[in-house]
This record gives sequence, C-alpha cells and structure tokens, in this order.
Amino acid sequence: MLEILGRSQSVCGGVSRRELLQAGGAGLFGLTLPKLLQAEAASLPTAPRAKSVIFLFLFGGPSQLETFDLKPAATSNIRGPYSPIDCRTPDLRISEKLARCAAISDKFAVVRTLSHSFNDHSGGSHYLQTGKRWQIPLGGGFNATPQDWPSMGSVVEYLSQNPKRHAARGDVSLNDLPTYVVLPNSLGKLQTFTTQLRRPGEYGGWLGRGYDPITTAVDKKNDQDNPYFRDCADAELTFQIDGLVSQTAMSLDRLGRRQSLLAQFDQQLRRLDDEKSLSAYDRFQRRALALVGSERTREALDLRKEPAAVRDRYGRHLFGQSTLLARRLVQAGVRYVTVHWDAPDGYSWDSHVNSKDVGDHLIPGLDQSLSALLMDLEERGMLDETLVVCLGEMGRTPRGNANWGRDHWSTLFPAVIAGAGVRGGTVHGQSDKDAAYATTPPYHPEDLAATIYHALGIDHELRLPDAQGRPVGLIEDGKPMLELFG
Repeated sequence: MLEILGRSQSVCGGVSRRELLQAGGAGLFGLTLPKLLQAEAASLPTAPRAKSVIFLFLFGGPSQLETFDLKPAATSNIRGPYSPIDCRTPDLRISEKLARCAAISDKFAVVRTLSHSFNDHSGGSHYLQTGKRWQIPLGGGFNATPQDWPSMGSVVEYLSQNPKRHAARGDVSLNDLPTYVVLPNSLGKLQTFTTQLRRPGEYGGWLGRGYDPITTAVDKKNDQDNPYFRDCADAELTFQIDGLVSQTAMSLDRLGRRQSLLAQFDQQLRRLDDEKSLSAYDRFQRRALALVGSERTREALDLRKEPAAVRDRYGRHLFGQSTLLARRLVQAGVRYVTVHWDAPDGYSWDSHVNSKDVGDHLIPGLDQSLSALLMDLEERGMLDETLVVCLGEMGRTPRGNANWGRDHWSTLFPAVIAGAGVRGGTVHGQSDKDAAYATTPPYHPEDLAATIYHALGIDHELRLPDAQGRPVGLIEDGKPMLELFG
C-alpha cells in the first residue's frame, strides 16, 4: 500500500486524497499513479497569504462581556459594568474601554464563537497554541511535557529546518535570525507560585527540544511587581535570550571562542561517526548561540532603535513594548512571534475577584497595544503580509461574582484576527443573549490552527514524524476559516 504523507481532504469529486493515495498505482477508477499524483497536486494549498504571524496570547481568559461581545440588554447580573460604544463594524458591540480599537475596527475581524471543553488554563493554553487537545486530563497538571503536541510556531520552525519535510534531523541551520520567538518570557515564568511554572503549548513537544522557540527573558522587580501594569525602564527591557548570558556580557571574542570550541567538538563527533548522538538540547543551544552573535538579531531585539513616539504609542508597559518588539522581529524576517500577557500577580486576565484591574489596566493596555500594532503594520505596508491573532485560552462566565469578577468559561470566547487578507469590519458567529453559548456553529481551536497554517501556506493536514517516527497529521478535525478572507 502506498501512502504519501500529506493531506486527506477530498479531491476528484469527493474521494479523499488519502483514499486515492492508499490505493497505490493500480487502476482505481482507471487512474494510473501519474494521474493520482496529478490529482494530489491539484489539492495542494495555494500560495501563502502571510509571511509572518504575530500571536497575541492573553493568558487567563478575557471576558467576552467586557471586550468584544457586550450584551447591554442582558439582566443586571450578566451584562457587566461597561457599556458598548460605536465602532466602524456593524453588529459589533465593543466595550467603551476599547475606544482605540473601536476607531479602527474596520482593520480587523472578530470571531465571537470560539469554543472548547478544556476549561483549564494549562490545557487551554496547549489547545489554542497547537490545535490539539492536551493529553493531560483536565486538572491533571500545569507544566509542559515532552509528550505535548508541538506548537504552531514549532511546526513552522521544523519546516524551516527541514524544507523537504522529512530530511534527516541533523544539525540545525545556524541562520542569523530565528524562525519562532516567544516574548517577553516563557509562559508561567512571571507567575507568583511557590515553584515556577512552565505552561504547555509553546514548545516543540514530541518534535524535540531543537524546535522550541527562542524565548527572551525579562524579570520583574519582586513577587508583587506587575510590569504589565506600569511603565518599564529601558534597563528592565533587556529581552535577553533565555538561558544565555546577557548580550553585553557576551563579547564577540567570547562568542568566537565558544564557536571554536563547538567546531572542535563537532570535529571529534564526526571522527567518531557519532553526530546523531548530539541531543536536541545541544542543537537548540547552538542555534541560540548563533543568534546571540548575529548582528541582525541584536538589531531586531534592540528597542532603543525605535523613536520615543512609537514606543509611547504602543505603551511603555511590558505588553506594549513586547508587541512593538514583535513588529520589529517580523519586519526583520522572523516568521512566527508569540507575545504573552502573563499573570505575574496570579490573576490578571484570570479575573475571578473583581473588575478593577480589568478596567484600569488590562483592557486599556490591550486597546493601546493592539490598535498601535495594527496601525503601525498598515502604515509600514506590512499588514497585508502579517497575520495578527489576539485571544485568550477561554472566556468568562456570563453571571458575574461580587465586584464583577467572573469564573472560567471555555464554552464561548472571542478572537480578533487581522491582516494577511482578512476582511476587516466583520463579525463571525452569533452568540445568545447572555454571551454564554453560540447560536451558530462554533469555531474550535482546530479551526483556528488550520486557519493560521493556511495563511502561512502550510497544509494543515500535513503529516510529520512523531517521536517514534510514525506519521501523524497536524490538524485532523479542523478546517480553515476561509470566510475570514476577502
């Protein structure tokens, strides 16, 4: 039986590509192998819509009722403390706290009806960043594992390192720019817990550590500090590559000596004919080391190159400056950048207790940074080639708690999607009167992942080798949201 790793979607009048290819070269429907391959070629994805993706991840779960799906006619215990304001999008009820976004709502689409059943932060984080349900049971863990599904960014990294898809996993190509970057920290690093968390979803998982993101590191002042809620000084915004010494301490001479040692080490490995023993972690370290020594990488990570007015436009808080850095990175050529709004105080977007932080810091900070990013990309001619996705891993319960805190609600939550041909000024999906359930077929994380892959020109049913070398499909139960695109 012949099976070519790739799509399984329907071709030739409803017969799936997988069925055609499994039939082999012998005469199914009178088709020879060349004709089968010709049918396969006809089903391949179109040219990419996006050169890069900026994934703004609002960890903790913003409330749909305080952001992009207000229900002013709902009962008083549901509708929330904020009123909708006019915007450029018909049928979009946008919060008064999102005035900047309201003024440019013709630049983005809102998907109101994302939904999944993994009502948990770590599981939701994995689901939204991979398009696959976490293998850890609900409530069964907090931290990433080597068995996790690879993130979308890690898949992009894998394909960049293996352009023929199934090339041998040898040494990585030491390019002078990363393919996949996470800002400003690994998710969970700033959270206030007795032990530091390493939330799942953003890593290479079973693809291997060699396909983890290049992650920067920005520390907070103390356990009570929240750099997302205040202006940050330049001395704090070092954005060093996590796990390596600072850029200032790493002189070019030291880099040269380290690279020389690595070269000697590799020479010995070749002499022993044992290159395959080089671990994925070693490859990751070599890749990170090459990037620290790269002038292009250092230039892209240096926010001081930006005019003060541009930095002010994004907001001098950690999310604003990280979002600006994401723009600098994709402008330099990075393909996938994730920006986390983490929860350094233990709550942030996970707003069970009250809405004071939501109204004073969270929504205004998002409004400032998201609107600045979209306008900045457009003014630079980059919006048409950059897909921007902004969402959390869940929403909040329709019924509020005291002082308008709300609990977890993964059944319904919104996403903002823009750029790369997405039709702005549109709303997709309808919710009920309480923003509790979708009244039209909901979208799922699989559909979001398929859409992102589609925008990048990656077959969302591509099959990659897992840790045992077995072919597995990227996304098997989702489909791209083609209705988003013009």
